[in-house]
Amino acid sequence: MNSNYEHVPVMLRESIDAMNIKSDGIYVDCTLGGGGHSLEILKKLETGHLYCFEQDSFAISFAEKKLSEISNNFTIIHSNFVNLKSCLGELGIDKVDGILYDLGVSSFQIDIPNRGFSYILDGPLDMRMDQNNQLTAYNVVNEYSENELKRVLYEFGEEKYAPLIAKKIVKERQNKEIETTFDLVNVIRKALPAKILRIVSHPEKKTFQAIRIEVNKELEVLKKSLLDGLDLLKIGGRAVVISFHSLEDRIVKNTFKNKATLNLPNGLPFIPEGYIIKFKIINNKVIVPNSEELKKNSRSHSSKLRIIEKIN
Repeated sequence: MNSNYEHVPVMLRESIDAMNIKSDGIYVDCTLGGGGHSLEILKKLETGHLYCFEQDSFAISFAEKKLSEISNNFTIIHSNFVNLKSCLGELGIDKVDGILYDLGVSSFQIDIPNRGFSYILDGPLDMRMDQNNQLTAYNVVNEYSENELKRVLYEFGEEKYAPLIAKKIVKERQNKEIETTFDLVNVIRKALPAKILRIVSHPEKKTFQAIRIEVNKELEVLKKSLLDGLDLLKIGGRAVVISFHSLEDRIVKNTFKNKATLNLPNGLPFIPEGYIIKFKIINNKVIVPNSEELKKNSRSHSSKLRIIEKIN
């Protein structure tokens, strides 16, 4: 890991302010990454404690050093945040004051070619956030059937040219395995109409997103972890989520809406005893980066921030 690496967290001030951090509180950063958000949380804690989830060893080694320079009031848990509830339970934690999710791919993963996340840098087709996982992007690209590839590209990339891309992948791999990110970029570009190549700067973006989500089961993980996280909140505690594409944001938006709404049987003329609203959505209008951040940090462009608070 390059010690001079600069990690630029997205919507840092907005997300930290949204958490209403108490100096003696217990907080969870579900996506440690480069440690940018964790660092700011830690600065606000005196007797409180921060628990950080991270499945990437590269990120852990980098962030741990940064956090240790602030205080020792933190614990890094080397695990996927899908295990949020069980891992915290093993440490005797059953309630927390705040949870932060900064979703998407860590800058570490994008900027290291041999991790295979980038369509701009050449590297092996990997895309695993946890290098202990068996499934890689290489497996998806070279082993999935044409129909399976179409499903992945439609469902996780919202790629309208999924049939053309899937067909071309299957055809090309019959002659030679698709081994690198640039191999895949070339195949995608061969599959797409010329007019798309002229007007879209990175037409492979949606395909790469789709394969990455499939490899890491990102949407399944988010749905489970978010429900578990909300269950862990104390009254007054908040969950803050930064998402980077419509599929993630839709899950967050719908989960928050369902939790902040009374789900009564249709046509019921009264509210039965025991039915109470336990959560309140803090920002009815989604928060997006300001113009200054958009200029400074290109990775913030698609980000959206949502906040919910436990009230009962």
